[in-house]
Amino acid sequence: MSLHNDRLTRLRARMTETATDLVALGPTSHMAWLSGADPHGDERPVMLLVSQTHAGFLMPALNANSVRQATDLPFETWTDDAGPAEALARLLARCDATGLGLSVALDEAMRADFALLLLDAMDAPERRFSGQTLGHLRAMKDAAELDALRRCARLNDAAAAAGFAALKVGVSERDIAAVIEAHYKAHGAKPEFIIVGFGANGAYPHHHTGDTALEENMAVLIDTGCRIGGYPSDMTRCAWFGDAPSTEFLKVAAVVEQAVQAALAAVRPGVPARDIDAAARNVIAAAGYGEQFVHRTGHGLGIDVHEPPYITATSHVALQAGNVFSIEPGIYLPGRFGVRLEEVVVTTPTGAEILSALARTVRPAAGSVAQIG
Repeated sequence: MSLHNDRLTRLRARMTETATDLVALGPTSHMAWLSGADPHGDERPVMLLVSQTHAGFLMPALNANSVRQATDLPFETWTDDAGPAEALARLLARCDATGLGLSVALDEAMRADFALLLLDAMDAPERRFSGQTLGHLRAMKDAAELDALRRCARLNDAAAAAGFAALKVGVSERDIAAVIEAHYKAHGAKPEFIIVGFGANGAYPHHHTGDTALEENMAVLIDTGCRIGGYPSDMTRCAWFGDAPSTEFLKVAAVVEQAVQAALAAVRPGVPARDIDAAARNVIAAAGYGEQFVHRTGHGLGIDVHEPPYITATSHVALQAGNVFSIEPGIYLPGRFGVRLEEVVVTTPTGAEILSALARTVRPAAGSVAQIG
């Protein structure tokens, strides 16, 4: 059984468990995960509908031949001059989805006009999103996905290390980002994002890498990720550029490291995501920096860089073996610096497997850099 046929079988089993009659996916990562197809997305309606009796695409004829190379699932095609209504009606009939009050799970990333087109074509459907069906399945990574994530994480380690090694007085944040990007491209990967923050810029969690130049005795934060084999990486490390880290930097770095360790120790199947967040947050709050930890502890990682499970203070979702997510507590001191340490982990039956091999501890490095990582 092919990978995508197996995923379709698993989805139908999950639809039975959740009393879902129809799953409707737009041209998003959900569609790519389930079918292997990643069609061109524009204003022309395209969707994949799955019921217990049929799975098929509503497909613009303009794109049909191209998408056919990626999937064997049947198409109901439509042309620009005819419009999609009749093709969608045929597809709903094939899915046996023409009854009253059927339960439909919508791709939450689907265009609103696509979703409304579908809902208007159905008879008073019960509407929900796909989190308990396809999202539930995607959150539990299979062996091939885990291998791809591990491979990408190790490449990311080397790229980040190259960035730290290039630090010298006068280089800009953009210069270091260019070094990291060049490493990715030299090894067949595409940059997903690169955040380089010097000094006070590290206190902005989503800093836009710019032209700030590196000076002596300045904190450095690098949060970077690439994509290879369809899967991404994500990792944050920090450094102090200068003769010796400041006392305050060392104190903050130690607290963040303790928070990472506490969250890692809490990971196991069955634990609510909020408990992982609390493990990290409690350490930082006890050290007096609670108000400086301004974001959630983590997010899932898969085809998308951000996907379920989300490691937040309000999430009751219980971790399952195969869940992959980040643990990335941070402390941000406006006008001075920020420290965030991020690991991506796999939930295993015995705890957390860290994908990165790059150390987090403060240690002397080449030149005048004392690095976390």
